[in-house]
Amino acid sequence: MNSNNQLMLSSYTLPNGVELKNRLVMAPMTNYSSNPNGIVTDAEVNYYARRSKGVSMVITACTNVTPNGKGFPGQFGGHSDEMIPSLKRIADAIKGQGAKAILQIFHGGRMCPPELVPNQEIVSASDIPAERGGATNEMDIRPRALTETEVEEIIHAFGETTRRAIEAGYDGVEIHGANGYLIQQFFSPHSNRREDRFGGSLEKRMTFPLAIVDEVKRVVKEHADSSFIVGYRFSPEESTTPGITMGDTLKLVDVLADKDLDYLHVSLNDFFAKARRGVDDLNKTRIEYLLETINNRVPLIGVGSIYTAEDARKAFETGIPLLALGREIIIDPDWVQKVEEGREEEIVTKLDKNKQEELVVPDPLWNAITHTPGWFPGI
Repeated sequence: MNSNNQLMLSSYTLPNGVELKNRLVMAPMTNYSSNPNGIVTDAEVNYYARRSKGVSMVITACTNVTPNGKGFPGQFGGHSDEMIPSLKRIADAIKGQGAKAILQIFHGGRMCPPELVPNQEIVSASDIPAERGGATNEMDIRPRALTETEVEEIIHAFGETTRRAIEAGYDGVEIHGANGYLIQQFFSPHSNRREDRFGGSLEKRMTFPLAIVDEVKRVVKEHADSSFIVGYRFSPEESTTPGITMGDTLKLVDVLADKDLDYLHVSLNDFFAKARRGVDDLNKTRIEYLLETINNRVPLIGVGSIYTAEDARKAFETGIPLLALGREIIIDPDWVQKVEEGREEEIVTKLDKNKQEELVVPDPLWNAITHTPGWFPGI
């Protein structure tokens, strides 16, 4: 083994005392492979099992906390107790290979395709369509603004899905506050034009995300022990105007860092990307800004185009404590084991289109990857 890889392969203890066997995590990635009713498939269970041996923790694809929060075809559901046996299958598959199983919980908001939600009614913080991507942009649909009562019901639903995760045997949950979905829609000045307690100033736009954190933590305290992990994922910036700036995100992260979470997880396509606006020095990377703001109060998981062990070593040099592998671990499920065994030069960094069966990738995900040029290296 390359001695320079000792850091990434060393154990790491989360704030709640849980020890991770190494500092490498499987990133949450949509796989489109559940049944239409939200029940997981054998192909999906096998896909997770194949990728859970090397990493210390697996964060699942997002699961919707309410029926009107379903954001993708083939997404597995967590919105009713009937889903607990289905959820348990994935938890068991992950834990059976020695990794911690983390269920990512979310609501798609205005990004939900209308055909996937009851009465084809899309909801959001306000009645503002998405500018790009998402059904409300592509199909010229204006979302309906949620009432205060409905907002409270969704906060409660995040807690209920957390309880189901506990009952299904997960080691933790990740609150999905990133990638333009409902939690981010409440934080963003683009999608949140509300004038009640859930909107207005930057601080008021934090009300919904922070209420979800509090509700999830309350449920964990009631139904689980202190070893249950709670993380929060966020996106650093939006390209829209108005939109979230790096400065806005640093204010949110500063508050989240004091919420007794077990980790924060930034959503990035490129780990070394620089900040775009809202901060003084645009030559500094987003990771640098985040680590400065967090100041060791909570672990940060970094992510984004870490294809080789050398990429990972450079990332860890920033001081990031944990690193998530996404596309990389679809391309090469044995990424971590190869580093452990001193075979890092054998890590595959481009998808081999002839190896779907060997890579154990379900048909819907494979079709999405191979029909989206530029998403994966080699395609």
